[in-house]
Amino acid sequence: MMLLWLVLLCLSKATKAAMADSSVTKPGCSDKCGNVNIPYPFGIGETSCAINENFFLNCSDTNANDIKLFFGENMPIKSISVEEGTVSVNIDAAFRCFNKTGLRQEFDQIITLGSESFRFSDTQNKLTVFGCDTFALMGDADGNFSTGCLALCSDAPNMEQEKTCSGVGCCQTPIPHNLNTLHIIVGSLSDHKEVMDFNPCGYAFVADQRTFNALDYGLRDYSDALVSPDAVIEWVVSEETCEAAQADSSTYACGGNTNCNFSRNGQGYRCLCKEGFRGNPYFPYGCQDIDECKEPETYKCEGRCKNTIGNYTCNCPVGMRGDGKVGCQGFRITTIFAVIGASIVFVIMSVLIFVLFKRRRKEKNFLDNGGKLLKHQRVRIFSEAELSKATNNYDKNRFLGEGGFGSVYRGILADNVEVAVKKPKGVDKAQVNEESQHEIGIVSQVNHKNVVKLLGLCLETKVPLLVYEFISNGTLYQHVHDKKSHILKTWKARLRIVEETALALNYLHSLAYPPIIHGDIKSTNILLDENYTAKVSDFGASVLISADEAVIATKIQGTFGYLDPEYLMTGNLTAKSDVYSFGIVMLELLTGEKPSSNSRFGEKGNIIQHFISSLENNTLHQILDFEVSDEDEMDEIEVVAELAKRCIHSSGMKRPTMKEVADELSRLRKLGEDMSAQHNNEETEHLLGEPSYFSKDIVTANMNQPDTYTVKIFEIESYGDSI
Repeated sequence: MMLLWLVLLCLSKATKAAMADSSVTKPGCSDKCGNVNIPYPFGIGETSCAINENFFLNCSDTNANDIKLFFGENMPIKSISVEEGTVSVNIDAAFRCFNKTGLRQEFDQIITLGSESFRFSDTQNKLTVFGCDTFALMGDADGNFSTGCLALCSDAPNMEQEKTCSGVGCCQTPIPHNLNTLHIIVGSLSDHKEVMDFNPCGYAFVADQRTFNALDYGLRDYSDALVSPDAVIEWVVSEETCEAAQADSSTYACGGNTNCNFSRNGQGYRCLCKEGFRGNPYFPYGCQDIDECKEPETYKCEGRCKNTIGNYTCNCPVGMRGDGKVGCQGFRITTIFAVIGASIVFVIMSVLIFVLFKRRRKEKNFLDNGGKLLKHQRVRIFSEAELSKATNNYDKNRFLGEGGFGSVYRGILADNVEVAVKKPKGVDKAQVNEESQHEIGIVSQVNHKNVVKLLGLCLETKVPLLVYEFISNGTLYQHVHDKKSHILKTWKARLRIVEETALALNYLHSLAYPPIIHGDIKSTNILLDENYTAKVSDFGASVLISADEAVIATKIQGTFGYLDPEYLMTGNLTAKSDVYSFGIVMLELLTGEKPSSNSRFGEKGNIIQHFISSLENNTLHQILDFEVSDEDEMDEIEVVAELAKRCIHSSGMKRPTMKEVADELSRLRKLGEDMSAQHNNEETEHLLGEPSYFSKDIVTANMNQPDTYTVKIFEIESYGDSI
């Protein structure tokens, strides 16, 4: 029996060692491609070597001297980390190269990660631009966002001194989270004519900030060498929450002794070994216990070390004394009580210090955020605890969307008032705080019925939290492109919304002091309240200006499809830039098409080109997204279409002002209402006839609204004594 026990013990240890040794890949599968390790859930060779087809990679071994592992078709993999849930890859840069006659060479980078399990890391990557006359824009395939930055310099910079991207010949901007596709384009303000001698090319790429060094790049010519910097892709093993995944044990990917970790960036979960365990968490047997006593360099113990499951103990028996180098000093009972008492005092003092520190930090944040001045203004000051309770600690079910610098959550205050709380993303605290203060400065100037109202602020956090009125009926974008929505079924509803938006922009440009350029007008930034009244929102890209003055942008902001081409090329943001974006919204309301997509009518070119073509060929009625009731209404639509055409003129000088646009739309609405009222009066006279034989008051019910009655009283001359 003793011999059998020893054999079983040896087999158990051998099995455990084998499991640890083979924890990288599945048995029978390759664990390397070139010099890159391939841990499960990834795999090569056979599809069964990966957890599913999304994690099956391509190992190019056609050239024995240059074996590479690829993510997708053209992104070589440098490393894969199970612990961090990342894949480090090389991605070619986008670029534009010029000579004295103009454009010589160009390349736009379009990256699609494919499966929803993969996202670009928003914490480790930044869009990086090199050049002395170069701007770059990045966006996703659906046109949900766009941003970029501008790099300028008049003389060749000393890149030996520019180890970081400080702005001289180089600029950087963060990327948003939850990004699965990326489109990078590079442009130039003057085709590098002024800097041609030392900088014929500009280029841009996504760079991993952990390995980025500006000295590796510089102002190079793409005819010499391509740039393929490191970028980081994050992955999740399944697009489920941990709770949903754990409910079905047959599909749950995590093995034994593991924790489930939900990724906000990937909107799914990954598996991690519990503390005290090591191995591959995706295998059924999961992670194995670490014998800490066998790794004294990592796990310190000067007494008697004893391994436990997931931990270890280091015992120093009473009376045992060491030699001053290794071992434990002896303890007396009084010493033990003294240590316990000191520990209790230490814990109490630590709690008090933490409470005082937290209170002091809140007071400092309040003062740093201008609380002394703002608390005397009309704006309401909220506490951090009050907003946390209102949003259920920023529960993901309360998430509404993202604005210029943060995420927006629906909140319910103690008095049952619904609000929208804007919380910073927190990627770059200094930048976010600057943008937060900027938005506060803008929105505090605004008071208009068609602009979302700022109700209050929370100044106790490092970056202020903004509290807006809650707008209940979503965005104009949702109602235009959700064909089930009935809000925009009629032309009158569309005309009213476009007029209300124009009035808001006219207020910002002409009546606010100082004037405000919104900078990011689009259908997703126009909200509809419970009465479907239009409300302009999101002032993260807005600027305050002096009258008739343009602003030179340090980085291009806005959204693909809505960006003023003149602003894009010159970097000058003007009120006419808002006019252009508003014109695109008008076009969107007329056609029901997304500005950044191709025409739904099967023709080449985008919807803007097709819209202008329809005006020139008198075929506007064919591209409308709603039914036209009569010829008078069609006449109205044609006037609005011509107005939209003027708004999207490529030259800002030839566009109307927002005041001219708002006045024209208001005139059209009033004219339509007057004609409708006149039409109703004519119908009433027709019903009464000539002469009238009724001498009593007439009461009619509005049959379209069963519980609503309209009383109409007519004074009618009576002919005769009887009816």
